[in-house]
Amino acid sequence: MKTINILVPDLPESVNNATVSKWHKTIGSEIYRNDNIVDIETDKIMLAVSSPCNGILIKIFEKEGEIVQSQQILGIIQKKNNILDTTQTNTINITKKNVEDLTTTNKQKHNLDKNNYYNSPSIRRLKNIKNAKRVSIEKTKNKADIKNLHVSNTIQQNSESNASKNLFFNTNNHNIINNMFEKRVKMTRLRQRIAERLLESQKNTAMLTTFNEVNMQSIMLLRKKYGEIFQKKHGIRMGFMPFYVKSVVYALKKFPEINAYIDKTDIVYYKNFDINIAISTPRGLIAPVLKNADSMSMAEIEKKIQEFSIKGFENNIHINELTGGNFTITNGGVFGALLSTPIINPPQTAILGIHLIHDRPMAVNGKITILPMMYLALSYDHRLIDGKESINFLSTIKNILEDFNRILIDV
Repeated sequence: MKTINILVPDLPESVNNATVSKWHKTIGSEIYRNDNIVDIETDKIMLAVSSPCNGILIKIFEKEGEIVQSQQILGIIQKKNNILDTTQTNTINITKKNVEDLTTTNKQKHNLDKNNYYNSPSIRRLKNIKNAKRVSIEKTKNKADIKNLHVSNTIQQNSESNASKNLFFNTNNHNIINNMFEKRVKMTRLRQRIAERLLESQKNTAMLTTFNEVNMQSIMLLRKKYGEIFQKKHGIRMGFMPFYVKSVVYALKKFPEINAYIDKTDIVYYKNFDINIAISTPRGLIAPVLKNADSMSMAEIEKKIQEFSIKGFENNIHINELTGGNFTITNGGVFGALLSTPIINPPQTAILGIHLIHDRPMAVNGKITILPMMYLALSYDHRLIDGKESINFLSTIKNILEDFNRILIDV
């Protein structure tokens, strides 16, 4: 009978290898075409390996946790076209057996109930009295044994207590003690890669963070005024992120050194405007890229971010959607963060942190007014960006968000 190899999919050039994350099938399992057999995890995405045919999994070569390369054989499927008929036959046999077992059980229960039914009330009462006497005699008989057992248990508990105390002073039992109070789980490839990149960023950049605050009342009124019309026309709700993306792109055009990176002794300036949007997923943080964000409309930005969120949650995001990017925006405000210091995403030179919009008392023209305020945080590589540029860049974003018409008249 024909066999089919289960292969590791082609990995992108930037990914050297992958880890077998989880087998969804075991040896002997019946498999249908397009069933998810095994998950392969890279340092960026999770890849689902599907079955090319109906059949039975007969071999697994690479177990969970093993490192694999592109096109490596993971297992073997024995192709079988009539697998559905076999499954139906097994289901019928199982159902017949369950019915027979249930019938036998019901008969036994019926006989027991029948015997009890034919006993008169006086006979059942007499049986209960005799049973009570027998239990009372057994309790009296075993009272001494119970007392001895209590003493024995006390001695044993004291012995165990002393033994457990000795465990803490015995270095050989360190792992046993740890297992009592800890749970050890291997880091996923994505989490390992996140950790590596964070350390790389801390070690290889002269990172500094500057802050500002923005009055979001103008944007909130704009969304309130046009939100319903926007949703009817484009089929999607108007969020805050398109405003942030548009203001960042405008500011990057004014300050090209922030849309650049250091390559040894050279400064490389980007001509495009690809913006990473940090998105939280069950596996960790990912930052897919809005390609050519400067040419995207507000609706296109909103739809693309929603698409990234869904794909990220379902582990279906493509590696090309995570590759590249000139500048990153991360929104801690969705989790309630009032203020944070985001870490640069190498080789980029800056990252913008946006936060919770929170009503606060502000002084406006000598009067106290309650306004929806939000903190902005710009972390940047001080080797390339001076304080003056970073402050002016952040101020530009602030001014646009407080008066979005500035983009239209380019001021």
